[in-house]
Amino acid sequence: MRWLTRVRLAGDGADPGQEGPTGVLWRVGIDRDGLIARVRPTEPGSRAAGEDWGGDWLSLGGVDLQINGGLGLAFPELNAADLPRLVKLLELLWHDGVDAICPTLVTCAADPLRQALAVLAEARRHHRPGRCRLLGAHLEGPFLAPERRGAHPRQHLLDPDRETLERLISGFEGGPEADIALVTLAPELEGAREVIEELRARGVVVSLGHSGADEDQAHQAFACGVGMLTHSFNAMAGLHHRAPGPVAAALKQGTVALGLIADGVHVAPTMAVLLQRLAPRQLVIVSDALAPYGLGEGAHRWDERLLLVEDGSCRLEDGTLAGVTLPLLEGVRRLAGWGGLEGASIAAATLAPRRVLGDTRPLEQLLLGRALGDTLRWSTTDGRLQWRRPALAPAAGPGAAQGLAP
Repeated sequence: MRWLTRVRLAGDGADPGQEGPTGVLWRVGIDRDGLIARVRPTEPGSRAAGEDWGGDWLSLGGVDLQINGGLGLAFPELNAADLPRLVKLLELLWHDGVDAICPTLVTCAADPLRQALAVLAEARRHHRPGRCRLLGAHLEGPFLAPERRGAHPRQHLLDPDRETLERLISGFEGGPEADIALVTLAPELEGAREVIEELRARGVVVSLGHSGADEDQAHQAFACGVGMLTHSFNAMAGLHHRAPGPVAAALKQGTVALGLIADGVHVAPTMAVLLQRLAPRQLVIVSDALAPYGLGEGAHRWDERLLLVEDGSCRLEDGTLAGVTLPLLEGVRRLAGWGGLEGASIAAATLAPRRVLGDTRPLEQLLLGRALGDTLRWSTTDGRLQWRRPALAPAAGPGAAQGLAP
């Protein structure tokens, strides 16, 4: 057994709001196969032997609950011929520190939706090491409020009811490891309650998004089983002292996950930090990356529309904000830089998404049996949080730092 010492865990092993030298330090034992076999807290002042991490953070890889495509692929447009490029995208995501994604299908017609789900199911069966894993899809729509649709095409929005839901997803299983993991809808729409109940019965997480819900309607939705907000503050009412809205309702409720696009454009840095300080365990960083992820800036096609990419932000020609091309873990670094809560920011993209999908095991248990090279090591360099795939010091060679995010 070989040991890593003075390690901080980015998640349940310590209070996610607690930073600095007072945080809990851990010893991590690695067996001869490179797998994590022991995770133990250490007493303050311990001088246990091992590779000294000096307080660096250890985390799982990222899980992105909202990513719409990449390398020119838009997930709602997938067909069987796209499988090789989809594999390349999954390899890119792994290189970018992401363990798994819920491929997000924005509002589209029924036929392409079902075709995309079938292609994703086929790709899921062929997972290999060195690739990001495909979890169940995130259906963002079509049960959205027209006035809050954002970049979603109006012509494909539908009124929620069980019959329509069945027409869209019949034959596809629900659950994190199945075909559909997450659905975003506007819970105030007539018929939404029965759809929420049906989705929850199938093991699908339901998220409030693209919604005109007020505080009371949001609380009613949470009581029916809605467990998340999709890109908090965007496409919903904001905070107001006499009209609190769904974000405040989720903060008051205390367990509803708060999806956040931490690019500094969708939500101002000050508001992102405020949200984190109010509810560090509820925050879930998502990328909301679109098809140009991994490509250059400039003009790109998105269905029949033109998508303009500049400084990592994607907008339609009319200026409507549509998404980003930034990696998930860039959101971690930005949020940590704005608010200084490094551990909480890391956990928001690595542990919190797993909690949304139902994995409640402590982080120490989630790490056991995992290859050390499949985890992330975070440190601060020149005042900026960085990550890399860790390796034991004796095995480190000229390429040991190549896991640093670009």
